[in-house]
Amino acid sequence: MTDIITLGEVLIDMTQCGRDGNGNAMFAAYPGGAPANVAVAAARLGASTGFIGKVGDDAFGRSLEQTLKNEGVGVAGLYTCSDVPTTMALVSIDETGDRDFSFYRDPGADTQLTSGEALEALGKDLPKVLHVGSLSMTTEPSREACLRAVAFAREKGILISYDPNYRSALWKSGEIAVKMMKSLLPMADILKVSEEEMLMLTGSADLEEGSRILSDSGPSLVMVTLGPKGVFARCGDSTVSVPPYDVVVADTNGAGDTFLGAMLMQITREDSEAEDTVREGEGSAVSLDRGTLLRMVTWANKAAALTCSRHGAIPAMPYRNELE
Repeated sequence: MTDIITLGEVLIDMTQCGRDGNGNAMFAAYPGGAPANVAVAAARLGASTGFIGKVGDDAFGRSLEQTLKNEGVGVAGLYTCSDVPTTMALVSIDETGDRDFSFYRDPGADTQLTSGEALEALGKDLPKVLHVGSLSMTTEPSREACLRAVAFAREKGILISYDPNYRSALWKSGEIAVKMMKSLLPMADILKVSEEEMLMLTGSADLEEGSRILSDSGPSLVMVTLGPKGVFARCGDSTVSVPPYDVVVADTNGAGDTFLGAMLMQITREDSEAEDTVREGEGSAVSLDRGTLLRMVTWANKAAALTCSRHGAIPAMPYRNELE
């Protein structure tokens, strides 16, 4: 059984990596896409992972497939779209390492994943965790593919991990985004949000209140990434606040995905202390005591900090030996 399968976008991040002698921005083509990033992050840290998604029949698509293979991520669920190109994101980095996204995705190959393809791939390899993101919900047919895959996984007792991953450029309006992002909350067991996303989904900027509202909506484990302020996490009534590691930030691309991949790896790893925290079956949930939650979040936060210290998303993600 595969530990973690992620479903959604794999794409090219054209990421700003400096300026030339004339002050013009220079960009490097990095592999990316939040669900693909999570699969790679977890694989580098010791989990068995797979990916379900779609790329174009082009050089970028073939490069992304090879990248996943090189990282040990299963690609049996990676499909090729003959008439739509591989999705691309243009990632600009400011002086603090924060990102600004523009997308070439109207349409992009990742949006063309069908429910038949998703269910075919998932049915061949039932994982312990299925992870999805909200970008699959922006348009059809990927929206139906995501919803049907999640429903199928829940019926099989598979834990559902969810990252709303709000990108304003990909939604027709903020109201539609919030509606679609909220629609997956009742089906999720594990949730990672940013501060901005927590506020959008709950109307509260207070970490205790906002995380409780999110937990009451479905997920038993809620994690709020706070950028330079660290991470806040809730599991039931237990909450922890973990400060950031002090690193020189190259860029923050992929940091949240690394954090989530590290958390999912710890939850699913057979020899982990968290082995008995997963309750399988209908209504699956994660149950962690405060000490275990603190240990896991601290370790995942370390992995995210290492990613921030290097350029790119997938290329910057750490291996297990770097954390130990």
